[in-house]
Amino acid sequence: MKILIRLPNWLGDVVMSTAFVAAVKQLYPDAQVDVIIKKELYDIAQLIPGITQIYPFSKQEFSGLGGVYRFGKKLRHAKYDLFFNLPQSLSSAAMAWVTSAKKRIGYGKEGGFFLLTNSYKKPVKAHRVDEYISLLEQFTGKALANKQVKLNTVTQSIKRTNRVLVNFNSEASSRRMPLDKGQILLDKLTDAFTNTTFCLVGSPKEETFVNQLINGSKNPARLENYAGKTDLPGLCNLMAQSTAVLTTDSGPAHLANSVGVPVIALFGAGNEHNTAPYNKQNLTVLRYGNLPCEPCVRNTCKLYGVPRCMELLDELQIINALKSYIDHA
Repeated sequence: MKILIRLPNWLGDVVMSTAFVAAVKQLYPDAQVDVIIKKELYDIAQLIPGITQIYPFSKQEFSGLGGVYRFGKKLRHAKYDLFFNLPQSLSSAAMAWVTSAKKRIGYGKEGGFFLLTNSYKKPVKAHRVDEYISLLEQFTGKALANKQVKLNTVTQSIKRTNRVLVNFNSEASSRRMPLDKGQILLDKLTDAFTNTTFCLVGSPKEETFVNQLINGSKNPARLENYAGKTDLPGLCNLMAQSTAVLTTDSGPAHLANSVGVPVIALFGAGNEHNTAPYNKQNLTVLRYGNLPCEPCVRNTCKLYGVPRCMELLDELQIINALKSYIDHA
């Protein structure tokens, strides 16, 4: 049997979909499992266990529905038996249809059910991981247990017990740590953990923000800047070798959780019941929780401009959570 999975388009969602890939391998142990992924996330697909072939999809190269048609047509020769569509968009459903896979499975959203052979209703208020796996459960009629998000890392060398990774970035400003709050928090962290080096990470486009965080801190010598200096596999390995990761609600939170490193996830606008890191071992989720607007699930803060839910996070609570992981390292 040959199975093709259209993976989601965002880093965190791709990481959460690894539990779905593992479940597919569990139910179809002899099948060849291939994936389609956004070209920018190709490197992370190489870390997903159980995949044979990876097809990178570029919206720039294959723009519009015409591009989707050309891309899907190239895969017809592979003659897939099953196509699982995770992004829930009309274009991804169209891609499934063009591949001529015998069965095309997905949630019937945005009219895509016309292009699918098996269309199901998405569960309400489920965690994203459970939402993905529910699609497989509805299709097969089999309940799945022991769900886990997991990526492979190149090396699992001895952890540096004096290194903590910090990610204050997010694609959404409502989930990003405000600059002033970030600087205050870094000062308190470096004061509280005198033998710990804090390594700030981020993408190339987040370098400016990370530089501002470091330059505005009172202990810049204790802060290392990795922003723009690692690819996604490199970031995973850096995480796997660290004591803990302190991060906002973002893709790196899921990366860290998937490689087994302790994670302290700071939530603002996002809903932790839907998108918190999935593996519960070595996970601490913190939010302020006393604003009537929490969680708003908006990408920008319409009420305050700068997200108050992030500004009001308890620094002592964050320090105590980190201390528990450092003490047990």
